[in-house]
Amino acid sequence: MSYTALTDLTLESFRRNARVNQFLLDALTPEDFALSDGQGGWPIERHLRHMAGFRVGWLWNLSRDHALPLLDTTQKDEDGDPMWRWQNSLPTELGAAFTAGDEAALAAVQAHLASGEPFADAWNEGAYRSHPAHFLQHIIVHDSHHRGQVLSLLRLGGHSKEDMDRLDDHWAIWRE
Repeated sequence: MSYTALTDLTLESFRRNARVNQFLLDALTPEDFALSDGQGGWPIERHLRHMAGFRVGWLWNLSRDHALPLLDTTQKDEDGDPMWRWQNSLPTELGAAFTAGDEAALAAVQAHLASGEPFADAWNEGAYRSHPAHFLQHIIVHDSHHRGQVLSLLRLGGHSKEDMDRLDDHWAIWRE
């Protein structure tokens, strides 16, 4: 398989990851967002907000021009940086945050692939120096980690076996 084909496969995986996130968001009830483990762990809403915010946080490090559409430049955080547009949004608006974040991440990767320039590395972490598409892979892995936590919280929150089985239907997206 050629390097281009592998990059195309990564892009397709990234798009499928977005569909899985939307599948999960569509399955949640308003009450689900507040479910937590009751032991100090994050509730579902915080996991989802963190997942969506992950994109803008890393884009701020890697490619600020691509992060700007995700930010509200009229509001600043404690460091004086613009705040994420969905910082205080309703949980039901997180689908739009995921969509915008995915579009910005994809645009950043495509721009850096086209230019041949590596991402900036403002945090000096060596971030994605070998290939910009590693950023998309990082998003997929990060989202998967938190989706697993969300599913566990749904189980702990009393969702029935049938509910959980319906959530497992997302695997069809990966089998296409």
